[in-house]
Amino acid sequence: MTKFVFVTGGVVSSLGKGIASASLAAILESRGLKVTLIKLDPYLNVDPGTMSPFQHGEVFVTEDGAETDLDLGHYERFITTRMRRSNNFTTGQIYKTVLEKERRGDYLGKTVQVIPHVTNEIQEFVRRGAGIGTPDAAQVAIVEIGGTVGDIESLPFLEAVRQMSLKLGPGNAAFLHLTLVPWIAAAGELKTKPTQHSVQKLREIGIMPDALLCRADRPIPDDERAKISLFANVHEYGVISVWDADTIYKVPRMLHSQGLDELVCARLQLHSKPANLTRWDNLVHQVEHPEHEVTIAMCGKYVELSDSYKSLNEALRHAGIHNSARVKVEYVDSEDLTPSNVGNLGRYDAILVPGGFGKRGVEGKILAAQYAREHGVPYLGICLGMQVATIEFARHEAGLENANSTEFDPETPHPVIALIDEWQDADGTIQVRTAQSDLGGTMRLGSQKSDVKPGTLAYEIYGNVLNERHRHRYEANVHYLDRLTEAGLVISALTQRERLTEVVELPRSVHPWFIGVQFHPEFNSTPWAGHPLFKSFIAAALTHQAERREMVAA
Repeated sequence: MTKFVFVTGGVVSSLGKGIASASLAAILESRGLKVTLIKLDPYLNVDPGTMSPFQHGEVFVTEDGAETDLDLGHYERFITTRMRRSNNFTTGQIYKTVLEKERRGDYLGKTVQVIPHVTNEIQEFVRRGAGIGTPDAAQVAIVEIGGTVGDIESLPFLEAVRQMSLKLGPGNAAFLHLTLVPWIAAAGELKTKPTQHSVQKLREIGIMPDALLCRADRPIPDDERAKISLFANVHEYGVISVWDADTIYKVPRMLHSQGLDELVCARLQLHSKPANLTRWDNLVHQVEHPEHEVTIAMCGKYVELSDSYKSLNEALRHAGIHNSARVKVEYVDSEDLTPSNVGNLGRYDAILVPGGFGKRGVEGKILAAQYAREHGVPYLGICLGMQVATIEFARHEAGLENANSTEFDPETPHPVIALIDEWQDADGTIQVRTAQSDLGGTMRLGSQKSDVKPGTLAYEIYGNVLNERHRHRYEANVHYLDRLTEAGLVISALTQRERLTEVVELPRSVHPWFIGVQFHPEFNSTPWAGHPLFKSFIAAALTHQAERREMVAA
């Protein structure tokens, strides 16, 4: 029978429920348990696919093609279980399902209400996410509820998990509550009152937390933990101090050292072997003892919010670990790049242009690709970064003046990037799309395989076939591929079904390391294995750095 851990948050958002949930899952997995994680998001959007990165941060894409919350990226980086469409759902999906059932007459004329119909549907989604009734069912499902206690949007979720814990019976559900213990500089002390009020709000709706994860910028002293225990009615051993760490990979050890996994296993009546966090200790050692440092220029338009590139930043760090290098990322706002200042990119060891949507900042990204191509700087373009590299090459090497994407200029004389009207999704479904299609759910999504051309950089990295996750609408226009290849651009990978361009690169004879990929390789990176593309990119940055130093010395 699957056991459940429900994780709630209080006081403010962005305290790290996702990291805490993933860390607990990692500890339980190290004890030999089969674990999965589920994220419940209280917004009405069906998925985050149409939400601004400034509001929501990164959209993570699962292998089966779901656009999900960025916390699922943390889940995949911390445990071996791969996330699926069923591991993340929103209020929008719940209400959409309930209303569809009502229209079909599934409720047999009943008045449809939040309780029991919406709460029952939430519980059904949670059971589905845990794999209950399938051979793939988890032993422990950690369910993270987005938002904070007290939000009107979260109430149906909280009521649903309260009901669910009652139905599951003793020993089958545990509640963890993450809250803030702020340091007030003027008073010179940590304040526990926000935590007290947050727990009080939770208890008002019938949920008693088994443990509190108390976030602070420093370890919480024992006397403050005792105070929280008294006023929140939680055993002192259940008041866990979670302080700021310089790397998220220290959090599993932090929680284990305070006995959180023992508490959860006792509450759930789980008998398992002791936790073994040796791999995490080794990982932290590697992070803290690099032999080199490289600086990467990330030229994008969401640079004000690092959450917009969460998986990308982690993938670069993972590649740094496997190259024994600390990777320093400096954000360059592509809107500010002009022909007069693009030369400032010369001080970086490599240039990366990430994905994005919309016209804003695109010309700056094209300039960044041009600078990297002309000056031999290692270049990695991801999704839109591949497309701008293609546009730049078309304009300046293939003689296609004013070449562009129809996303940015519908009237361009040379649409080297354009909308395609048919493609096959990760699950094999044939999708059709036009310029008039809804934005939500009309992208090429999920894992798809591509054939790689021998003798190329892509082949050196991937071998014969690559399998990567996608999230985009526009593609390299097949009608221009011959013109581009004649001018020297290498098309080094094509999708197996539609023969769409997946990877472009420059020959090694004209550039040391220049590659653009239509997919999002960052979604497949983990700290344990890294990702071959990013590892090669960081290795190229180290080589470029060494060559520049030799030139200066000479």
